Order: sequence, then C-alpha cells, then structure tokens
Amino acid sequence: MNLIPWNRDLIDELVALWNKELSTHFPMRKELFVQNSFEDVNVLEKGSFIAVDDNSKVIGFVVSKKWQEKKKVEMDSKRGWIQVLLVDSAYRGKGIGTLLLEQAETALKESGAEVIQLAGDPFHYFPGVPEVYPDVQKWVEKFGYYKKLDAFDLINHLVKKYPFPNESSASFSVLQIEEKEEFLSFLTRCFPGRWEYEAIKYFEMGGVGREFVVAKKNGSIIGFCRMNDPLSPFIAQNVYWSPLFEQRVGGIGPLGIDSNERKQGFGLEVVEAAVAYLQEREIETIIIDWTNLMEFYRKLDFVPWKKYGIYLKD
Repeated sequence: MNLIPWNRDLIDELVALWNKELSTHFPMRKELFVQNSFEDVNVLEKGSFIAVDDNSKVIGFVVSKKWQEKKKVEMDSKRGWIQVLLVDSAYRGKGIGTLLLEQAETALKESGAEVIQLAGDPFHYFPGVPEVYPDVQKWVEKFGYYKKLDAFDLINHLVKKYPFPNESSASFSVLQIEEKEEFLSFLTRCFPGRWEYEAIKYFEMGGVGREFVVAKKNGSIIGFCRMNDPLSPFIAQNVYWSPLFEQRVGGIGPLGIDSNERKQGFGLEVVEAAVAYLQEREIETIIIDWTNLMEFYRKLDFVPWKKYGIYLKD
C-alpha cells in the first residue's frame, strides 16, 4: 500500500469507491465530488491523500481543509477540517485509515490548525460523522475526538399544499439580482461568517437571486431563507442526496432574521414562503440540512431524517 498526493485524474475511481461503500445512504455524483473536494479553494492539498494498493488501485482517501479564501469574511483561521476519510471495506483492519488520519492531522497542525473538526467544512458533505456508521464514531473517539453535539437533517414529503404567508407585517419575495449588494450587506451585519461566505460564493458561481426568499419591512431586508432546487447554479448541501428519491427534491436553509426583528413570527413565515415557492416549482420533497431546531420546523411538518455527531479534537 502506498499514499499518493490528491489527484483529480483519479476522480472516477474515487467516486466509485465512495459509492461502493456509502451509496445506500449517501449516493455520490461526480459533479458534486469535483465541486466539494477539488474545486473548493480550502482543500488542503498537503493534507489530502489517496491510498493505492500494489496494483495502483484506489483503496482509500482522505480530504483535509483549512480556510484559504482571500475574502474578508469572519471564519475561524485556527480550525481545520477532515472532510471525508474512507477506506475500502475489503482493506480495513490493516491500519490504512489510521495512517490517512495521522497524515491529515499532521498537515493540518503544520498549517496552523489548533482544533480539528470531522466534516462541517466549507462545501462539506456532512455536518458531522453520520450516526448510521456507529463504528466510525467509536473509531474516531479512540483518537481523541469528542462529540460536541448532534445535528440533524429533516425531511417533508409535502403531502399537502402550504399557503404563502399573506397576513404579516413583513413582505416576502424572491431576491432580485439588483438587490445583491443590499442582501450581502445585510448578511455582513447580521450573520457574518459562514452564511455570508456561502452567499458570496453563490453569486460567484452564477446565482442570480432565485435561491433566496427575503423578508422586508418598510422596504428593507430583515431576514432571508435559502431555497434550492434542481435548477440551482451548483449543488447545495440540502440537495446532495437527491438521487435517493425518484421525485423532485428541493432544499431549505439556512434562514435568519435580524436580531432586532425576532419573536414576531417572521422566521416561520419566511420558511412558509420558501416552501410555497418550491411547491410552485413542482418540488415534491424538501430537505433541511444541519439543524437542531426540530420543534421549530415540526410546525411545518418536517421530521428528522438523518443524524450526525459533530466531533472535535483540540
């Protein structure tokens, strides 16, 4: 067995290995793998490796990330991420996973990481280690990772029609491209960091506004909700696993309301607006990723679908 550098030329073998091991719960598309594990500028090349056997067959890999964007966004420069670590089940128990993990950790530390998080990276696949793989959770705990909390993906199969919120002191509409700068300024002021960064990347990658509902009062933006569908300019996190379904899948989230305007029902209303818009676009199933707000979303009939443990190591 040998470790070789992260190599886009092996994309087909990498995706094939992923689907051999994980497609029952997390079917991978080549387009998504390229987007998240090669084109993201935060991929740490010196901390990402491919394990091959003596015949140069791909039998495992690890992808590490460290914040490397040249943008004025508040992101944790002391945090590193291990996006994914996978070993072919036919080659487990030979120390390959341990070697991949150790190599990734060493590179992250050398790059200035003081905390390592499993998943949850920019352009992540998972918020944490999926609960459906309990042996993996036990395995990472042996290496000093501790579970900080659980996170959930939620789902709603839309068996009824959801009305647009009309009786509100706020108005709700799809973001127009001419409102881009106002919207980004709102995010910088109210939600600096990851949500701001994701919106900046959205416009960089060809977004024109149709993936956001904005809440307004007196003509000014006071809140937002992201909504994704098959026509979105890139594959967003809440529709990653759409191939599991035959029907049209959409995604909702994140959402946020200006702290000065909360506790007036606008949060639920902006989600209602997003659901209504997605139903107009003939979406039949909606997924919400990476949340702990189960009771909030239950008001609109979303129920837990997938569960993850968020693991950190100091």
